[in-house]
Amino acid sequence: MQEPLLGAEGPDYDTFPEKSSPSPGDRTRVRAPQNKRVFLATFAAVLGNFSFGYALVYTSPVIPALEHSLDPDLRLTKAQASWFGSVFTLGAAAGGLSAMVLNDLLGRKLSIMFSAVPSAAGYALMAGAHGFWMLLLGRTLTGFAGGLTAACIPVYVSEIALPGVRGALGATPQLMAVFGSLSLYALGLLLPWRWLAVAGEGPVLIMILLLSFMPNSPRFLLSRGRDTEALRALAWLRGADADIRWEFEQIQDNVRRQSTHMSWAEARNPHMYRPILIALVMRFLQQLMGITPILVYLQPIFESTAILLPPKDDAAIVGAVRLFSVLIAALTMDLAGRKVLLFVSGYAMGWGPITWLLMSEILPLQARGVASGLCVLVSWLTAFALTKSFLLVVNAFGLHVPFFFFAAICLASLVFTGCCVPETKGRSLEQIESFFRTGRRSFLH
Repeated sequence: MQEPLLGAEGPDYDTFPEKSSPSPGDRTRVRAPQNKRVFLATFAAVLGNFSFGYALVYTSPVIPALEHSLDPDLRLTKAQASWFGSVFTLGAAAGGLSAMVLNDLLGRKLSIMFSAVPSAAGYALMAGAHGFWMLLLGRTLTGFAGGLTAACIPVYVSEIALPGVRGALGATPQLMAVFGSLSLYALGLLLPWRWLAVAGEGPVLIMILLLSFMPNSPRFLLSRGRDTEALRALAWLRGADADIRWEFEQIQDNVRRQSTHMSWAEARNPHMYRPILIALVMRFLQQLMGITPILVYLQPIFESTAILLPPKDDAAIVGAVRLFSVLIAALTMDLAGRKVLLFVSGYAMGWGPITWLLMSEILPLQARGVASGLCVLVSWLTAFALTKSFLLVVNAFGLHVPFFFFAAICLASLVFTGCCVPETKGRSLEQIESFFRTGRRSFLH
């Protein structure tokens, strides 16, 4: 008989013993990927994050260009520039709201693919814009697509990845978003603003093409009673020679225990609201650190400071540093742990990638689709408030005021991390969920 996932109750009971001794077969099944298809599926999905990062910072080189446009219908005032920069976040909030339904209705993969429709339409509107309203609508649509993918992609990646590589794969959404931003900054050195929008269509089309050949999440398929399809998807992800019975049984058992959607009565249970509350606060604090307004207005920020290099070059350098930092985080997250990086690293190595990963790891399966959308909704409504007010505050009080505020939030985030954020390194999603059910302190050390 196979050993249970969790030990028996007793005085020395430890939900997640630090030194477990699984059989060699179980160790192979749990920790080591049996083929590389899971990496291909992850790459196909996170192309959506590339588009998200590209679209988010689209305004950085475009606002200065449009402020000096010869076309009066496209020339931006300061007020219009703030709307052009911030309306993306309203679209992203709407995308997060829609993900609360689509994530569980269509599934993670189809929801990601659906995001290509507003994304492609938004880029087309901005590329052919002949009025301010087309720019705003295009930004809103690309924001909607970004919010939808922000809620769906981390969940999809966490549900197809093995515990041993989930940290590295879980960092790829942020890695690709940063790479998308860097690509925009680099292309901004070469292309006019309309062609920047045209170039944004490419990754969207590639994502659709690749994802059409990828499987859906086995956990989602099991939750819909499609057991045979789920088994086939897991076998494709792990490889034909892998023994997936143990993993499939654990997923199947967890899904059966949560076969219904979360009710309001269940939402009052600590094992439900605690992980959701942790994820919500992390996303709220992540945005209050100021990353979105800084990235959206990066080039105008550099233009207002005494710098040696052209603002476009400085923006590209920032993008390269962010990419390098997220790459380090992806390589070290499964070694150092999530919590350590939150404490000792900057945004790009810590709160940037880890917040997305932890959200997808700790949310209970029964509420994962709705809760991930709620997290994105809260995140981007916060981002809208900051992005819309950033230029107004800078013009009224100076650049130092918002940055002092961002620094104070960073200190508060350290306190929250120490008090409330669990370490999830090396744990399966079923084990993480069991911790919130049992509340065993061993998990936190």
